[in-house]
Amino acid sequence: MNFDEVLDRIGGFGRFQKTLYVWICLPQIFLAFHMLVSVFTGAVPPHLCRSEGGGPRLGFNFSIASGESCTSVQDGLLSQLNHSLPITEHSSTSNGCMGGWEFSKEVFLSTVVTEWDLVCENATLNNIGSSIYMFGLLVGAVLFGALSDKYGRRMIILIGLAVQAIFGVGVAFAPNFYIYVLLRFVVGMTISAVIMNAFVLGTEWTGPKKRMLAGVITDYFFGFGYILLAGVAYLIRDWRKLQLAISAPGFLFLFYIWVLPKSARWLMANNKHEEALDLIRKAALINGKPLVDDDIELCQSPKNSEKLQDLRKYTVVDLVRTPRMRKQSLILFYLWFVNVLVYYGLSLNISDFGMNIYLTQMIFGLVEMPARTITLFTLNRSRRISQLAFLAIGGLACLLTIFIPDDLSIIRTVLAMVGKFGITASLSIVYIYSAEVFPTVIRRVTSLVGRPAKQA
Repeated sequence: MNFDEVLDRIGGFGRFQKTLYVWICLPQIFLAFHMLVSVFTGAVPPHLCRSEGGGPRLGFNFSIASGESCTSVQDGLLSQLNHSLPITEHSSTSNGCMGGWEFSKEVFLSTVVTEWDLVCENATLNNIGSSIYMFGLLVGAVLFGALSDKYGRRMIILIGLAVQAIFGVGVAFAPNFYIYVLLRFVVGMTISAVIMNAFVLGTEWTGPKKRMLAGVITDYFFGFGYILLAGVAYLIRDWRKLQLAISAPGFLFLFYIWVLPKSARWLMANNKHEEALDLIRKAALINGKPLVDDDIELCQSPKNSEKLQDLRKYTVVDLVRTPRMRKQSLILFYLWFVNVLVYYGLSLNISDFGMNIYLTQMIFGLVEMPARTITLFTLNRSRRISQLAFLAIGGLACLLTIFIPDDLSIIRTVLAMVGKFGITASLSIVYIYSAEVFPTVIRRVTSLVGRPAKQA
């Protein structure tokens, strides 16, 4: 019997697998925190350059000011300025702000931008920092994907969670922007380590009939983290305290050392048959379907041992070895790239829609839930049609936002929500699609290559 047949014998999604998914899903909440927190910590509040003469900081209503923000305003004029007039009537272009920046505190008490003046001529640094963070996701997917083959999914998940907590807390105490970027780069690597190997560990323990449902369950918890972050960020408006609040709870995952199981599939592939069989026995017992002697003998027989493990080491080359595989690989890599580009393009730029940033974040998170749910029904009809339909809905809605004027922010946000719905559903489908299109023996390789395409 092959391993899927073993899972059917012991219960493809019994109590053992359900408990496993509890442990797999909990970190998804914090992965969402780390992925999306830059929406708040890296936000750019309205700002003005104070004149070189200095003077007391005077109140100014930034929300009704218009004109360029990279300008120098005389301190005396800050109190006299007619708020109905553009700022440019009382200001001059700033070529390096010698008097310091004046930032609005109406929405944020502090952000990375306000602390290190990442505006105007320094605004590029903020974008570069975000790009380096995303590059960390890519590096982590490649590095920890390879290491998981050698040391196992469980080991890499535990290391990823530990490093994420340590460096996440470190980000909150970064003394300068460059250390901040470096620490965030490492956090990005750990996100890939956890999310990729948690997905693989879950699917390797789940029977074929329940893999689709199990895969979507983890997405729900990511969506819950999406929503929860809006509330946490609303309550904590100082970027260092917010970073600390989302990172410090990561140390609680220390108990995973005692509860997170290894992958029996990985153990078999690495010739650790006795340990794998012990885990299979344990899972069968927890599921209420203990293995009888005949089942154990069947698993231990030389012929079936070869079926339970794949003796050949598959590589990325196998994804393009035949014309059919090349075609499938290119299509799926393109789908990964487009889906994630649009998904994170919307998720990380919610401030561009002109509405309350906390409300928009919460709404975008709420949209995730029905989008994930609807795929459970459409996938049973046609994977291909579902994928194309949701891509079309998401793409068309996003395209229409280009033609909506800035003063119609509500309409733009509604269209963005429709686009978010479509692309979220499409992203959920491509996860399942990738796992089903490729033969079982190279699904792991697909994951290792597809995830870097995702992070890129």
